[in-house]
Amino acid sequence: MRALTTEVTSKLNQMTLAVALALSAMASAQAQTAAPVKEKDGLNLETVVVTGTPIGKSKMKASVSVSTLESDQIMQASPTNAAEILRSIPGVRAESSGGEGNANLTVRGVPVSAGGARYVQFQEDGLPVLQFGDIAFVTPDMYLRADGGLSHLEVVRGGSASTLATNAPGGIINFITRNGKEKGGSIGLTKGLDFNQTRYDFDYGAAISEKTRFFIGGHYRIGDSSRPAGVTAEDGGQLRANITHELDQGYVRLSFKHLDDKTPMNMPVPVKTINGVITELPGIDPRTASFYSPYWVKDIVLDKNNQRIATNINDGLQVKNNAFGAEASFNLGQGWKLDEKFRKSSNSGRFISIFPADNGNPQKNMSYATGPNAGKAYTGAAVTAAVFNTSIDDLGSTVNDLRVSNSFQMGDGKLAFTGGLFTSLQNVSLTWNFNHYLMQASGDKPALLNSAATVAGSAGLLAQGTDVWGGCCNRAIDAQYKTTSPYASLGYESGDWNVDASIRRDSQDASGIYNQAVNQSYQQKNSKTIDYSVNHTSYSAGVNYSFDKNLAFFARTSEGIAFNADRIMFGNPLDGSVPISTNIVKQNEAGFKWKSGGFNSFVTFFQAKTDESNFEATTQKFTANSYDAKGTEIEASYRIGAFSLSVGATFTNAEIVNANDKSIIGKTPRRQARTVYQLTPTWSAGDLVLGASVIGTSKSWGDDNNTITMPGFKVVNAFVNYQINERLKASLNANNLFNAIGYTEVESDGHAARSVNGRSIRATLTYSF
Repeated sequence: MRALTTEVTSKLNQMTLAVALALSAMASAQAQTAAPVKEKDGLNLETVVVTGTPIGKSKMKASVSVSTLESDQIMQASPTNAAEILRSIPGVRAESSGGEGNANLTVRGVPVSAGGARYVQFQEDGLPVLQFGDIAFVTPDMYLRADGGLSHLEVVRGGSASTLATNAPGGIINFITRNGKEKGGSIGLTKGLDFNQTRYDFDYGAAISEKTRFFIGGHYRIGDSSRPAGVTAEDGGQLRANITHELDQGYVRLSFKHLDDKTPMNMPVPVKTINGVITELPGIDPRTASFYSPYWVKDIVLDKNNQRIATNINDGLQVKNNAFGAEASFNLGQGWKLDEKFRKSSNSGRFISIFPADNGNPQKNMSYATGPNAGKAYTGAAVTAAVFNTSIDDLGSTVNDLRVSNSFQMGDGKLAFTGGLFTSLQNVSLTWNFNHYLMQASGDKPALLNSAATVAGSAGLLAQGTDVWGGCCNRAIDAQYKTTSPYASLGYESGDWNVDASIRRDSQDASGIYNQAVNQSYQQKNSKTIDYSVNHTSYSAGVNYSFDKNLAFFARTSEGIAFNADRIMFGNPLDGSVPISTNIVKQNEAGFKWKSGGFNSFVTFFQAKTDESNFEATTQKFTANSYDAKGTEIEASYRIGAFSLSVGATFTNAEIVNANDKSIIGKTPRRQARTVYQLTPTWSAGDLVLGASVIGTSKSWGDDNNTITMPGFKVVNAFVNYQINERLKASLNANNLFNAIGYTEVESDGHAARSVNGRSIRATLTYSF
């Protein structure tokens, strides 16, 4: 307890120091005149977007499907993780039920067939967080946190994402940081009302001199999460800072980010599936079950140097990120402009989660192995718990994007040219360990069990190195991926017409080794070489026509690639002796944007064709499927007086059109609902703002064989904001107000499923200055 107190005190002191530095900077900062606020339409159709476009254009003129969320829209909804923010974006499927990370995410028409976000790139300030979105046990959202340092969010679905980013044929999600252009800041305190959580937030930005400004912000949080585990499951925070110097012909910006956080991972829980219907088991509530517990023992695992180490299962997801960035923009003369973005990141941590290997494992002569009843007989239900214990040894990256642009007068129009070179170096170094335990079938502080089947004296441990899922899961990976991607874009604007076309050549060189432990040790003779190159040329072309300032039509066709990383290891050779599988997405889309008074709408008709390959570690099987999806995406808003309403809906008809397993051809892809919708009403009355969001989905299939049904559900979130005085604001936020069960995934045999979190209520007090 003393050690925990010392650690918490140390982190609080670090946060206090950061706040003190910010307050000191305020005192020395010069006054900065705030620009008048321009009221925007509900969908911000006149906002200039920089994501997925070679040269920033307004949404009304761009020939891509793009949405923006401002920081106030994001924070008033009180999202519990980065992926939850994205649930309110039409066309984005964000399964945010895993906790602070490990979300499964894609965009309309593109399948969720592997964990993470294979076809969508998460960016911070225009550069990828990780080069791959679907690394097993490591996803980009693990290294993202939303706090006062977030300025706004830009989300592009399909379109030019294929050519303006690598591994992003489905889209780009760009988290854009505040940079001190608007003077001011805030300090906030948030408390969980029906669960144990305390969070501190602060941010401040201002001018240092006439041409130099800065921003600093971050948060710290501690508690046991909305799924109480009887342990301190949440502990950590984030600090971000940047400084910008304006030049006569451009600007230079330096940035820094430090993330050190510990959070629980919410895995599927045991359920019973009868005739395709999912049913909860007694004592295990899918909304609140946490298998983290004070009654766990240390998990003894193997590192890649064959050393035994003891790990704390209750540490859950631990992530550490340190990133340094540099950004510059220069006007070179004669219309030429150079933009440079660079970031060096170190990413590491550990992923520990508890996955039910079955939904009930009858045992004889069971007894409690841990907890207050240790040694006593146990006669209840038991579950075999697989501990997914993965060391994130090194996911560091170095990325750079250099581009030049110019525009030339051609007759009555302008021809815009952009050429660029993106380079990246992504490390993928992981060590897997899967141990099995016998556990009490309880969603609240379960104890470990002994039985005649377990190893004597091992507190339920079924012996490390046993043949778990075909002996798949003691593995070490040390890989490196170098990507070189030149790209170019031409755009022509004349009168009401905007036409553009772009091309990108992605070249990936992979190197390294991977190994699978045999008899509880890594042997050099079993080491396999990674040494191959793979290339692809992507394209995109689009047109936008403005009938008038309030109505525009657009259309686009594109093709892009998502390269594989660790998902194809431990199957076919990766030494270049056989072709390397890739994942290709072809998309066609068309739609219109329309404004009329307080009404705004953005409607897109789409088709997406996907060819992909997977290798599942737990089944030791390769799959190669092709998908075809068609549908409509609608985003709309309406404002009248003090009332505003935002609406989103995506209608999708998807089919598996080819597969190694011929029995699934013609079936609907797993987790693909026909209808997904969002509804957000807000009402303002002076200092009081009331609002809610309804996020819903129709039923979907839990497996590609279409035998298990995941019922449709809706989650209602609500908030109340009250401006006490000019500087002080109080907020009350409720997530999943009506405590709905909503299954986002289920194992193909139906023994385990994952639901959204149950109801959680937070209160926040914010002081602005």
